[in-house]
Amino acid sequence: MTDDTTRPEGQGPEDPSAGQLPASGREAGSVGDPTRSEAPAGVPAVASADGDGGSRAGQVLREIASGSALLSVLAVVLSLIVGALLIAVTDEATQEAAGYFFSRPLDTLRAGWDAASGAYSALFQGSIYNFRRPGFANGIKPLTETLTFATPLIAAGLGVALAFRVGLFNIGARGQMLIAAACAGWVGFGFDLPPVIHLVLAVAAGIVGGAVWGGIVGLLKARTGAHEVIVTIMLNYVAFYLLSYLLRTPGLLQAPGSNNPKTPAMADDAIFPALLGDGYSLHAGFLVVVVATVIVWYLLNRSGLGFRFRAVGENPSAARVAGIDVKNSYLYAMLISGGLAGLAGASQVLGTVTTGFSSGIDAGIGFDAITVALLGRSRPWGVFVAGILFGAFKAGGFSMQAAEGVPIDIVVVVQSLIVLFIAAPPLVRAVFRLPAPGQARRTTRIRKAALSS
Repeated sequence: MTDDTTRPEGQGPEDPSAGQLPASGREAGSVGDPTRSEAPAGVPAVASADGDGGSRAGQVLREIASGSALLSVLAVVLSLIVGALLIAVTDEATQEAAGYFFSRPLDTLRAGWDAASGAYSALFQGSIYNFRRPGFANGIKPLTETLTFATPLIAAGLGVALAFRVGLFNIGARGQMLIAAACAGWVGFGFDLPPVIHLVLAVAAGIVGGAVWGGIVGLLKARTGAHEVIVTIMLNYVAFYLLSYLLRTPGLLQAPGSNNPKTPAMADDAIFPALLGDGYSLHAGFLVVVVATVIVWYLLNRSGLGFRFRAVGENPSAARVAGIDVKNSYLYAMLISGGLAGLAGASQVLGTVTTGFSSGIDAGIGFDAITVALLGRSRPWGVFVAGILFGAFKAGGFSMQAAEGVPIDIVVVVQSLIVLFIAAPPLVRAVFRLPAPGQARRTTRIRKAALSS
């Protein structure tokens, strides 16, 4: 899921590293983008140049983002294999069979296989299709749960990925979601408006709330040079405690006549309609996220603003020399990034949790979005697929725990392993015996040189 012209940098707590804007495809191991756009008219092309102050962390993250789609898939496969081993090792039947392993080794292997296969079977039936339920309509319900979980993950992941493409590490999606939830929820239960207008204004309020919260980061980055990692961490705390205050103060977000820190239920006119009927949790917010994915793809690959974003992300110094306003690019990127995270918050309160929400409405989605963006290689459709995968983990994890007794925490372990293996491409290549980037081309050149001599 790579784009050889647009690789995110600065995804760590250090300054963005220097890089180059290639004019054509790179070495083997970096997949070219057939839909890559050239510089639109009126936008100066950025020459390849070394930036200043390149950090080692930024270079490592650049390598992570430039890995091939195959490495992403293999990272997921390897994580599932390691997860299966952990499930087998912690299974009581496997441990009991291991007590007489040397006399009957097949019993241990069989018990381990049964534990792992049973857990993953429950994961599949809880996230994709349940064969035990009668009829297709009932069997497909787990898939709708997966898409429901994936909706805010995709939206927030798009926001984080867009910031990555500009060289910014936005780990403030949680705070942006919380502010968006407060804004969307306030409009959702506090006003009496016509049906369609009410929903549109509530969603818009959430997007604007997230954009403003993200814009604060972009403004401080552009005008004062404040590091976005520090600022977003602090703003996450500010957003959380601000929302907690609003939920505990009568007359603000707290439900009238209640002492609980929780909002009233959303008005029926401000709720996303169900796509498949009342028996399914999937709502129209998923369609909004699909549209958002298309818009972000077009923005990054077909627009002048997207070209400037990618140029700044590749090399801020070269972009500045070419006449691109780097500071404004940071500001606009964080506004859009925060708006996308705000869409995630709005989808939570207007689609998933419509009976009122508390300060935990983000449900860890803001941080999971970072993993989704990394797995998707910061490309819109890659993020879309990664969001659905993580939605499946969330939906199937509960089924796995209920059916097989496997703790749902194993899903978190698998997700963490995915990040680990994505961050270590040489390890994945070594496990699956893949050639290093450029090795095949170098070998061919050496053979040609040997034959010519």
